[in-house]
Amino acid sequence: MKKTPILPFILVTSLFFMWGLANNMTDTLLAAFKRIMSMTDFQTSWIQIAFYGSYFVLALPAAIFIKRYTYKAGILLGLGMFIAGGLLFFPASITMQYGHFLGALFILAGGLSILETTANPYIIAMGPEETGTRRLNFAQSFNPIGSISGVIISKFFILSHLNHADAAQRATMGHEELVLMRSQELNATMGPYVGVALFLLVLWVVIASVKMPKASDTSNKVNLFPTIKRLLGNTRYTTGVVAQFFYVGAQIGVWSYTIRYVMQELGTNEEQSSNYYIAALILFMVLRFVFTGLMKFFMPGKLLTFSASLAILLTLFAIFGGGIFAVYSLVAISATMSLMFPTIYGISLRGLGEDTKIGASGLIMAILGGAVLTAIQGQVSDITGSIKMAFFVPLLCFVIIAGYGLWNVKTMKASP
Repeated sequence: MKKTPILPFILVTSLFFMWGLANNMTDTLLAAFKRIMSMTDFQTSWIQIAFYGSYFVLALPAAIFIKRYTYKAGILLGLGMFIAGGLLFFPASITMQYGHFLGALFILAGGLSILETTANPYIIAMGPEETGTRRLNFAQSFNPIGSISGVIISKFFILSHLNHADAAQRATMGHEELVLMRSQELNATMGPYVGVALFLLVLWVVIASVKMPKASDTSNKVNLFPTIKRLLGNTRYTTGVVAQFFYVGAQIGVWSYTIRYVMQELGTNEEQSSNYYIAALILFMVLRFVFTGLMKFFMPGKLLTFSASLAILLTLFAIFGGGIFAVYSLVAISATMSLMFPTIYGISLRGLGEDTKIGASGLIMAILGGAVLTAIQGQVSDITGSIKMAFFVPLLCFVIIAGYGLWNVKTMKASP
């Protein structure tokens, strides 16, 4: 039986932690820039458009790159872009231009796109195919640990340094006073990103120095169009890509506006509201390990259907409920989301063989849902004047995911 190499598995799993940290540090930037730049919810959603738009643009080139070369080469390339994007926060904090921060995020997220396109199928390849989904769920369990770390870093090093002056108060300030305040706030925003980039330089050197399993195809030729044609003809794969688009849209939408939701419901500030976001991520982390264990006893499709159905009920209560119990419902949604990404991913890639690397890129491109649906959610919030009404967007996403899970259960039962 094919055995999983321990040290390479640990190093690749550490990447799940690192992109979880970057993803959720970025989620808190929506609340930060809304205050710093006095923006609307839709304007702040450009952070997610830049971030997850980069995922969409870079995923297929990344798949072609690792198909032509190796998984290790893809990891080193992705880490390099991650580092470059983080370091670019320094000049962006000096110019104080929103567009420059978006550019830095685009480059950083491009690195994450390459890492995810590489690391997810690499983990599946590091052992028997029949346990690939469970192994991926285990590796993905370290992603929310990184997410929690990212929000804690943001809480203490970014959100706690925001001036409490709101948009109306800032509008009455003199130019020099406002520029000085923004400079201090943007310097606080820059610090964690540059710090993470410097740490990743060390990780890059370690991975470059360690012998990693090649786990490559028998051929490194890139027959792109025949591969895409086969993938488009694979119903399990194409429905998985659609489900992943809506899942990521739901996840990013829920997390991006959690702080805004709590502020509106409880009258707290950004730093205080981030405590509820951290609680949501802790639930996400704990339930990821629980669901990974349950996969020994239940079909992944059944667990996916159950969790999506529960997410629908909790989202309805977050929309129509009020006060602290509605906030608790919003926090609890993260528990239901914990198994969705790796489960959809593992189901979709099963049995793809040499098409796995290109197929993986399609599932990473589906992360574009985080940009498209989060922007729509911001628009709904601006139009209705209520962040609660915006949660109809993730509600629709969970309905689609529940349908996908149920369809998968039926098709698995029907297969011989």
